[in-house]
Amino acid sequence: MTTAAVRTGPARLHLSESPYGPSPLALRAAQEALCPTARYPDPARLDPVRAIAEHNGVAEDRVAVANGSDELVLLTALALGDRGRPGVTTAGTFPGYRICLEAAGRGCEEIPLDGNRADAGAVAAAMERAGIVYLCHPHNPSGSVLGHADLELLVERAAVTGTPLVVDEAYLEFAPAGTPRLCDYLGTGAPLLSLRTFSKAHGLAALRIGYAVGSPDLIGRLRAVQGTMPFSVNSVAQAAAVAALADGEHLRRVCRDNALRRAWFHAELERRGRRSLPSATNFVAVPVSDSAAAERLLADEHGILVRDAGRFGLTGHLRVSLGPQEDLERLLDALDGIDPLP
Repeated sequence: MTTAAVRTGPARLHLSESPYGPSPLALRAAQEALCPTARYPDPARLDPVRAIAEHNGVAEDRVAVANGSDELVLLTALALGDRGRPGVTTAGTFPGYRICLEAAGRGCEEIPLDGNRADAGAVAAAMERAGIVYLCHPHNPSGSVLGHADLELLVERAAVTGTPLVVDEAYLEFAPAGTPRLCDYLGTGAPLLSLRTFSKAHGLAALRIGYAVGSPDLIGRLRAVQGTMPFSVNSVAQAAAVAALADGEHLRRVCRDNALRRAWFHAELERRGRRSLPSATNFVAVPVSDSAAAERLLADEHGILVRDAGRFGLTGHLRVSLGPQEDLERLLDALDGIDPLP
């Protein structure tokens, strides 16, 4: 692949960015969309809505497009479910759910993890008292996935309680074939919303575009709230997203190469006597003795940026993006120096 930008500065293994870059078709579309910069972007996002609907095999009224999935998390916190009840999410995960719920004045209950995985049974039990539920699948920062029975339980409880179930599937493209996905359950009538992004597998992080697929009534409420910021998705991002979806071969190469690099990284950690958590994503959680100190020392002494997963509640682990292999090799050598094995 040749579309990845030439890196300057530290090795960036902290934000789950794609080392492969975007599709050449997406880059070309983005460049062409720069020409009419005096015009506002389409506030209805019609082109990406149509492309996403076709890609996912759903009607257009099941799709909302926003400025990254971060905006969608905020919009759901503002618009969906019973605002008189707190939102529910898991502990030890992406903090944006809690931040948005608290900013919206709803409050947040965090359900403890079952080891490094979401406890589907405990989350399902909490739906009775929840105004809305957020779940990260595959899980960030551990990289774990739910089984079919777990997701089916959550969908069933959403249907019974009427509590919207929002599943953040930002990393789903990287997961193995057969991993359950929320879109498979849209026909159940449960209040479901899948959040997806073009930032990870599609390599469009700088353009900020994501989307939701879900129940038409939930999508309709999201679109209504988007009226407060009608031009939040710029024309360049809209054009690039449509072109990215059209380049299925690029996406398949990215996912294949990521899987190979993930397997190599797990094996290399094991060869060096280090452990790692199983991952279905483009990052791997690596246990260390002091994750905060390791993050700091790697940045200050080695010019390598990683994420202390303790920031998410997974203390004692570094979340390492599966970036260029030479950067991962540098990281492994540096870890041997700052976090020697007993």
